[in-house]
Amino acid sequence: MSQLELIRALPKAELHVHIEGTFEPELMFAIAQRNQIDIPYMSVEEVKQAYNFHNLQSFLDIYYAGANVLIHEQDFYDLAWAYFEKCAEDRVVHTEMFFDPQTHTDRGIAFETVINGLQRACDDAKAKFGISSHLIMCFLRHLSEEAALETLAQALPYKDQIIGVGLDSSEVGHPPSKFERVFAKAREAGFLVVAHAGEEGPAEYVWEALDLLKVNRIDHGVRSEEDPVLMQRLIAEKMPLTVCPLSNLKLCVVDDMAQHNIRRLLQQGVQVTVNSDDPSYFGGYMNDNFIAITDALDLTAAELKQLALNSFEASFISAEEKQKWAAEIVAIA
Repeated sequence: MSQLELIRALPKAELHVHIEGTFEPELMFAIAQRNQIDIPYMSVEEVKQAYNFHNLQSFLDIYYAGANVLIHEQDFYDLAWAYFEKCAEDRVVHTEMFFDPQTHTDRGIAFETVINGLQRACDDAKAKFGISSHLIMCFLRHLSEEAALETLAQALPYKDQIIGVGLDSSEVGHPPSKFERVFAKAREAGFLVVAHAGEEGPAEYVWEALDLLKVNRIDHGVRSEEDPVLMQRLIAEKMPLTVCPLSNLKLCVVDDMAQHNIRRLLQQGVQVTVNSDDPSYFGGYMNDNFIAITDALDLTAAELKQLALNSFEASFISAEEKQKWAAEIVAIA
């Protein structure tokens, strides 16, 4: 079996994907027309051109502008359903999707509208494709902790549909410590917790996410390698890092995929996983990321299997489900 055939055959869990970041230009343009929302693009091609950006902030500017066309429950359903179809193509059998309620509630969209559309797509994906899923609600770190506390309060009536909370958006200048209180309240309410740290921000942000937010896993975390003591801790605690290679390349976290540290991290025993982050903006979904790092870093079949195993081990599914998928991965010849 070739590396490409193995990548396609492996069952995978995706643990770091922003549902708003799966918004393909064609769907954005179609929903904008359906909802009669003016966007500054006359065609799908113009939308695609707008997806060219040079750093995290310029990406976020486009990302939030695109989200403005999402108004109705059906819009959020259509967005999530399009992503689940990509999962089915890439053999992603479980996904833990981020969503950003503040991006929508700040525009006057009801929290209920967002969660109901996403949940309906999750239910249909389980019925049609057998794909399991969890929803993780992220706080926007460029906004205040008070705004995050308000969002947490809005989420409590839907707690049975949200497995955890996270922290995303502009990292530099917004350390995890800014959100220590809201994460404490989220943990008290029974949510699992994750946080973006160590992507554009320094390794110190990873320490803060671990010690102050008490996260269950770190999103990104590639700059952890800059701190040998932190690396020892991540390995000892089996703390997962949800790494997004094509995202790192697009946002110039690395200048060339051959420079990416995911293989080194894996070889040192860090529980790294492969994910797509914002795939419609960053050039690829799950298998595209696997192919990119395999081509650039010459990953072995054993390493590809370990990355797939890590994705389930780091997930929030049951021990029985983890064992089931691990057995299938090990059995692939």
